[in-house]
Amino acid sequence: KFLRCSLLPLLTSGSSYFLRMPRQAQEEIQQQEDEAVDAGPRLISILEGNGISATDIKKLQEAGFFTVDAAAFATKKHLMSIKGISEQKADKILTEATKLVPMGFVTATEYHQRRAELIQITTGSKELDKLLEGGIETGSITEIFGEFRTGKTQLCHTLCVTCQLPLDHGGGEGKALYVDTEGTFRPQRLVSIAERYGLNGPDVLDNVAYARAYNSDHQQQLLLMASAMMSESRYALLVVDSATALFRTDYTGRGELSERQIKLARFLRSLMRIADEFGVAVVITNQVVATVDGNAAMFGGETKKPIGGNIMAHASTTRLSLRKGRGETRICKIYDSPSLPEAEATFAILPDGIGDAKD
Repeated sequence: KFLRCSLLPLLTSGSSYFLRMPRQAQEEIQQQEDEAVDAGPRLISILEGNGISATDIKKLQEAGFFTVDAAAFATKKHLMSIKGISEQKADKILTEATKLVPMGFVTATEYHQRRAELIQITTGSKELDKLLEGGIETGSITEIFGEFRTGKTQLCHTLCVTCQLPLDHGGGEGKALYVDTEGTFRPQRLVSIAERYGLNGPDVLDNVAYARAYNSDHQQQLLLMASAMMSESRYALLVVDSATALFRTDYTGRGELSERQIKLARFLRSLMRIADEFGVAVVITNQVVATVDGNAAMFGGETKKPIGGNIMAHASTTRLSLRKGRGETRICKIYDSPSLPEAEATFAILPDGIGDAKD
């Protein structure tokens, strides 16, 4: 999605250069422009008409449905839960939405071509990018977990800057959204990282939307705001640091464990929907808990594991485990991935963001 949209500023059909080009070249550029527009998010407002009124569209937007994709991916039950949307209206919305959103089978060849177009955002470290085969993948959820001081938040800060870089420099040519649940976001870090890449500090800060989440319900509500913002402007990254901290404090004890996991699953499903709808890279950080298992420590097994259980494990596409090294060096391990082999890479936390460790 980002790759195609990036052609728009370069291929302006109203320019004098365009007028001097051969007709065939003009037609090709016009086709590329049309494809770029089609590749962006389809706003829910285009469903107006065909039995769907402007009032119905407003109700859908108030419920968090800002794109046609969101309506197509929703269940009939979910749509009927919106006040004012009857069973007949829900059927009509789903019928019209699925006409615009392909939801059937495609060949593996076609899907492979789509995967080849995915953009990856550089982490700032060549070794870490090599481990990830290019960087943080857009259109999916990447979970980063580890103890305190392992570089989770620092990596998120670096990504907020690198996502604004041009595509040929490992960026995503988009803005960033940052949901902070622990109060660790520091704008001055973004300014120092921006200087490293030759970017203007104030411009970089203007392109990062920040929100502090105060409880797990507020954290869920912020995702509705994020969807609304992404439907109006182009974003390349959504960061939630950390995704699980507020759930741990809002729900305590075994008696509330089931409710906590249900709410956490709903939050992660919303993140997956955003990644699917807008093609952004979703990066979440996670805390760890010590495992009370003497055998694990004795035989060199894992003594700490990410919290959230199987729900978190299944929701995340790629899981990265961070641990401390010597000095400012940190070690990243592929903990789980559908395509990346289990391996490790060493990086460093530098004054100007994440970078390669010095020998």
